Amino acid sequence: MAGKGANSSNTKGKKKEVKKETGLGLSYKKDDNFGEWYSEVVVNGEMIEYYDISGCYILRPWAMSIWDIMQVAWVTKSGESDLEVPIAIRPTSETVMYPYFSKWIRGHRDLPLRLNQWCNVVRWEFSNPTPFIRSREFLWQEGHTAFATKEEADTEVLDILELYRHIYEEFLAVPVIKGKKSEHEKFAGGLYTTTVEAFIPNTGRGIQGATSHCLGQNFAKMFEINFENDKGEKAMVWQNSWAYTTRTIGVMIMVHGDDKGLVLPPKIASVQVIVIPVPYKDANTQGIFDACAATVKTLNESGIRAEVDSRDNYSPGWKYSHWEMKGVPLRIEIGPKDFANNQVRAVRRDNSAKIDIPMANLVEQVNDLLNNIQKSLFEVAKQKRDACIQVVNTWEEFAEALSQKKMILAPWCDDEV
Repeated sequence: MAGKGANSSNTKGKKKEVKKETGLGLSYKKDDNFGEWYSEVVVNGEMIEYYDISGCYILRPWAMSIWDIMQVAWVTKSGESDLEVPIAIRPTSETVMYPYFSKWIRGHRDLPLRLNQWCNVVRWEFSNPTPFIRSREFLWQEGHTAFATKEEADTEVLDILELYRHIYEEFLAVPVIKGKKSEHEKFAGGLYTTTVEAFIPNTGRGIQGATSHCLGQNFAKMFEINFENDKGEKAMVWQNSWAYTTRTIGVMIMVHGDDKGLVLPPKIASVQVIVIPVPYKDANTQGIFDACAATVKTLNESGIRAEVDSRDNYSPGWKYSHWEMKGVPLRIEIGPKDFANNQVRAVRRDNSAKIDIPMANLVEQVNDLLNNIQKSLFEVAKQKRDACIQVVNTWEEFAEALSQKKMILAPWCDDEV
């Protein structure tokens, strides 16, 4: 479970009302009412469920599967030996961790120290809750590191920032901009903060995607994290911290989702291909179902995450809409004609394009389609983002661009007045 957002004071104690219907379609269009569209998509797409406690949501398996795929940091070796079971290191927050840093770090040979955690966090102070984006409880990854020199810390800050760019752009297919926060917006107590920022064209809002902080020596001074350097001199460590959260999922939904529901990039979809039998009256139904099962087996053996929807209490059309709502990147249909011709019909979720694929070329062409979908989602999102960027040089131009939901590129001096 992951709690999401508290409601405003006039709705305190009440959960968000989401319209329940027997149909699969959405009541709101993305361009007409973005907020209601988003609320409907995350529920109908089976990403979350609202909970009776104010400001809390339940993360459903469809959302957790995405988060699991993005958890890429695991310990697999101990020295030169492989671990039988991979483990994740999960320390707690700074106030608990850093007093022990001062015990673990004695000399320069104890550095660098690098720790990583995957856990849930509760924050009671916030406003304007939005599922995944701003919430009372959320899941996150966070790293804490200590170095002997500032140069090492500076290098890691940018290495981690590049890792977060990689996650957004190459997994979530969401374009981001790397940069440095202003002094006013940097992490409290830190030396400086770097960030990757996403942009939602429909709202004209930027969203902080992940942060990589250089903490400097402020916490080292506070918690007495000292070491003896290679010259035998006493010194304080230089520290970093960095994190990203389940907000990444919300950004992905906002960028790629459409009026049919979720649109998931293949790299993070727990089901990359859904196979649906389409039997007609007097058709070889068993043969079609066997072909579907064989298709899934072939795809799974090649490393493609595929499932078959063989439920007989739903029509093929209903299944199409259901899996479109859930954002599965590729749908494969097998009907009597496909069965007779030893082929399948593939339908892309991102643009609804259809192609008939011979079974002999199944794995190769499905892989090509998934790669193309991943690339296309990023390119389309980047084109939409870039079309919103406007260069301004005066305050009047700034205000006008802001009113038009533009992403503004402007001179910045970082001086407070």
